[in-house]
Amino acid sequence: MAALFRVTALHSTLKDVMPIIILLRTEVTKDSPLPSAQANSGVKMPTLMPDIANHTTAQTEGTLDWVGMSNIEMPIMVASEGQSERMVSAYVDAFVNLKEPKAKGIHMSRLYLLLDDLSNSSVLNHQSLVTLLDGFISSHHDLSDNAKVKFSFDYHLRRKSLISGKQGWKAYPVTITGRLNKGELEIELCLDVRYSSTCPCSAALARQLIQKAFKDKFSHQDAVDLESVHEWLGTTEGVMATPHSQRSVAEIKVKLNSSNTEFPITELVDLIEGSLKTPVQAAVKREDEQEFARLNGQNLMFCEDAARRLQHTMNASTQFDDFWLRINHLESLHAHDAVSVTTKGIQDGYQP
Repeated sequence: MAALFRVTALHSTLKDVMPIIILLRTEVTKDSPLPSAQANSGVKMPTLMPDIANHTTAQTEGTLDWVGMSNIEMPIMVASEGQSERMVSAYVDAFVNLKEPKAKGIHMSRLYLLLDDLSNSSVLNHQSLVTLLDGFISSHHDLSDNAKVKFSFDYHLRRKSLISGKQGWKAYPVTITGRLNKGELEIELCLDVRYSSTCPCSAALARQLIQKAFKDKFSHQDAVDLESVHEWLGTTEGVMATPHSQRSVAEIKVKLNSSNTEFPITELVDLIEGSLKTPVQAAVKREDEQEFARLNGQNLMFCEDAARRLQHTMNASTQFDDFWLRINHLESLHAHDAVSVTTKGIQDGYQP
């Protein structure tokens, strides 16, 4: 359909008035393509596209330790020792070094596609991690000789209650990091375990108050009746003070040796929770809560005590080449946290 624009000019003379119509006509038909339609009308893209990373040089020359991507979101199938393979929602960091000082940059898409292939058609284990890192380097053979990848995710485990036998899910934050440095492989497993800690000093102060209350209650009596004491201890007056406890977190990093073909996530969790005795619970009935209270009362811990317990446990393990651990007691009394850090203490190993 035509759009008609008219401009009419009237030219008048003294003798007569003659309209002179000047038509300025612009037609736009439905068959006339708009520019945007042309872009989507099947026009072929150029077969040769600019490759800035390959065909230009760096503005300023220099080597770089790591170049890559962080917080890549993708599902990963994880193989953990003693557990069936399971899908996790992971955040991934992927890096290579840039050893060529004149190179403009690396090829990030190559790293991503290698990760995508792992996500779609493989399982994350010791061997696939080695293959992935080798692929990072071979895809940048003229630019890189070091590679690093890090997978961060929550790993869910079924955990049994203390007495009732009920089960529930607990999520453990896990990080698996692989590094390939000039052919030398290093694999690190990190995880967090939450537990309860009760302050020994607070427990002693509470006991002192209970002793005083007992003395005030029964000191005037010549003989103390067992049943009366038993009944009194079941009242709030009898237990007039309780020690403070708090949720705590054990952070641990371990370097895996060549004997680990799958990641020992569950085994490491069991080691830590077995050593500390008071991991936070999932499904809890009253009998479980009572047992948890007993365990807290019998496992009084400063952050130093917890760190030394884990230090002893990890030193006795043979499948980890090195370890680093940090104990965090998220204080319920103070506005700050109590922290203790220790390592295996080997040469060229983890530093505090």
